[in-house]
Amino acid sequence: MYKPGGTIKALLEKIATQDYILPAIQREFVWWPEQICELFDSLMQGYPFGTFLFWKITQERRNEYKFYDFVRDYHERDRYHCELLKNPPNRELTAVLDGQQRMTALNIGLRGSYAWKMPGKRWATDAAFPIRRLYLNLLSEPNLESGCKYHFEFLTDYQAATPEKGEVWFRCGRVLTEDYDALVDSIDDLDLDKEGVKTARATLRLFHRTIHDKDVITYYEEENQSLEHVLNIFIRMNSGGTPLSYSDLLLSIAVAQWEEVDAREAIHTLVDDMNNEGDGFKFTKDLVLKAGLMLSDIGSVGFKVENFNKANMAVLERNWPKIRDAMMLAVQLLASFGFNNQNLRAESSILPIAYYLYARKLDGSYLNRAEFAGDRENIRSWLIRSLLKASGIWGSGLDTLLTALREKISAHAQQGFPVSQLEAVMALRGKSLAFTDVEIDELSELPYGDGRTFALLSLIFPGFDLSRHFHVDHIYPQGRFTDAQLRKAGVNEQLRESFGDKHNRLPNLQLLEGTINNQKRQKMPHEWYALQKPDARARKEYLAGLEIAELVEDIKQFPTFYECRKQALRVRIVNALVSPQSQAALAS
Repeated sequence: MYKPGGTIKALLEKIATQDYILPAIQREFVWWPEQICELFDSLMQGYPFGTFLFWKITQERRNEYKFYDFVRDYHERDRYHCELLKNPPNRELTAVLDGQQRMTALNIGLRGSYAWKMPGKRWATDAAFPIRRLYLNLLSEPNLESGCKYHFEFLTDYQAATPEKGEVWFRCGRVLTEDYDALVDSIDDLDLDKEGVKTARATLRLFHRTIHDKDVITYYEEENQSLEHVLNIFIRMNSGGTPLSYSDLLLSIAVAQWEEVDAREAIHTLVDDMNNEGDGFKFTKDLVLKAGLMLSDIGSVGFKVENFNKANMAVLERNWPKIRDAMMLAVQLLASFGFNNQNLRAESSILPIAYYLYARKLDGSYLNRAEFAGDRENIRSWLIRSLLKASGIWGSGLDTLLTALREKISAHAQQGFPVSQLEAVMALRGKSLAFTDVEIDELSELPYGDGRTFALLSLIFPGFDLSRHFHVDHIYPQGRFTDAQLRKAGVNEQLRESFGDKHNRLPNLQLLEGTINNQKRQKMPHEWYALQKPDARARKEYLAGLEIAELVEDIKQFPTFYECRKQALRVRIVNALVSPQSQAALAS
């Protein structure tokens, strides 16, 4: 039977006093600010709020399980995990099985804040994450396009204090902490006409009533104390819909079954540590879960409930320290190859490498020891070639492929990274690393920004220390190819049309260390290289190593430069990707 749960204010008070908490099987908060705003608009319009599912936990059993607090001040970089309750209140507790996202949204909107990264700002700088609180425009007008009637928005204090015409921003959290009459009377102090005062008062009155007076909460309460029973309910509640991903559900199962290690904290910490390596990555908990299955030799590495049974989770927990070490070593190896979140186009490609490092019990010395140089290069070459295939090695049929690769690595790892065995089993599954003439032609003109461009340049120009933050750079600067700049340089219309987007393709691209790239700016390459390498002979030899026979000084001659370097790069690509036998076939 469903029970009445009272008002939103009463709900938030129970969150604040930790009468409502989150069981370990719950996932993280995943709503974006827009979803929170839409929720508050729906409440204001009187739409159904949905029913909650609570789990009543008796006082004597509260220490048998792990629990987390609700997020209040969300920060995309620094504070996005729910905090573990190390000492839950010594009383009967109510754990939330269904409704966490809505309750957290209310908690953030009325008691906390939301900080997300601003575009164009560096991830490491605090200024990239301004603190924003939820505001309601008391002069809201319906938005016919979105269907929203009331304008809620997360704003900084400065934005709220500098409204546009037709805006009066009210910080929503004030409705919980300030006297109602005083709030309504404060509208009289605003510079509004009579109609504006009337609208603002009506909006504020409705908002206050929505939070304080309307009994919108209903819930069903489960009193069975068995975690297995509750887990079954949780699976039935969450396995059918898309809001909770299947991997989220399986992570919840793992969290509930680990005995010595806090699985949620361990997995999230590993994800964070992996993503902080090198120039930064964007690995996910899904990848780490799959890594746990793969490295522990569990099942078919698929996200299937049977793979997450108690016995398998015990194996995963027991192996966790070694799994963590292997994953971190694999990420450090990829970072030494120059990869990061911008140019690693398939995160799953790290898994066979991690399994190899795990199977051989290799440690951090592997990254630098000379005896492993050839082995590291074999991994790098195999990885890059798999990433260059436009058809997508790491897409459909991934679980089957990973299981097959694991089998080959397990059988051959002690002799070194088994490139030929892996390529053979990949070819049998329609994921060949052989490249056709058509593919070579496409690679010869890869565009700037393509996920494969860095990988290809790093393969055909192997002499760089790519751990030193190398970027893909234009040889002839992009700024020289605007219509205005080309006109200024005397390039006629017919020739301008022939340029197309050539300046943005592989023949006009090179690898350049980040600090040097910043110095180069819009300089023409012949001028810039003359400054960097004053000795003409040394400069010519260096450019030859980049397959640059001549740097034309007149931009009108750029098509000549482009075609010359394109052919030279194509030769390098063929030598790097195509076996001698296949090269002979291509030439015939």
